[in-house]
Amino acid sequence: MRNRWTLLDSRQKFSDRLISVHHDKYRLQDNGRAGDFTVIRTSDWINVIPVTADGKLVFIRQFRHGIREVTVEIPGGAVDRRDADPRAAAERELREETGYAASSWEYLGFVTPNPALQSNRCHTFLATGAFRAGEPCPDPYERIEVVLVPAAEAALALRDGTVTHGLVLAAFGLFFAAGHTLS
Repeated sequence: MRNRWTLLDSRQKFSDRLISVHHDKYRLQDNGRAGDFTVIRTSDWINVIPVTADGKLVFIRQFRHGIREVTVEIPGGAVDRRDADPRAAAERELREETGYAASSWEYLGFVTPNPALQSNRCHTFLATGAFRAGEPCPDPYERIEVVLVPAAEAALALRDGTVTHGLVLAAFGLFFAAGHTLS
């Protein structure tokens, strides 16, 4: 299917340190009708699936303000201006949030978190040979608990509703699609 939309105008309506909200006006070429669409622009994100040499996955627990609950996730975050690329962001976030580093990195791919409203991508990396390299150094407003989870328990957590973060579940979708297993 080809693109049948022409961008006529884009106006920023709001901006803060994380996002900017734009109202974009598009014309549909088929019938000439124009409409306004809200678009959230933000930097790309990353997720890291860290696996230790003995096969444990490094998960984190943290409070999420959007749902006002503690979630079980994998390390992740934004690609910042200081990052050379998504992998650099993945290495930084893993170290900041967990104190872990990894001996081997594999890019698993990306997803578009919500292409109807958002412009960014979320890249996923598999970090194997993960090891404790120091103390975590989270952001000032992050309170993160690091949890090492055996592979069988991680597989169950993905199925039983323990892990509910959509981008974490998508990361494991890329993990399994690349032929990896939790065993």
